Amino acid sequence: MDQRRWQKFSLPEQLANIGSEVNRFFHWKMSGDAENQNKALERALDLIDLTLKTPLYGTSLKELCRLREIIKDLFIGKKEYSFSPRSIQDYFLMFAVAARKNR
Repeated sequence: MDQRRWQKFSLPEQLANIGSEVNRFFHWKMSGDAENQNKALERALDLIDLTLKTPLYGTSLKELCRLREIIKDLFIGKKEYSFSPRSIQDYFLMFAVAARKNR
């Protein structure tokens, strides 16, 4: 995804898309497919990075940076944060609902 195209999405749409990649990660993890699991994680982190570069969301910068830390920690870290996979999925679900409402 290129930055220009990504910036056309609203913040809820961006976060819903990130959530889709996070859900794909969990799906591939449960299926035992490490290659697709890693690709989904990489895409989720790339989309967060694109969102961080979107100038309109400067006020959300701290939350987006923390989200990136939490996702990395949950998937490849030392479990510094006490978030479960379900709580992360619920977090993103709110944005999917909001993005759908705004269509």
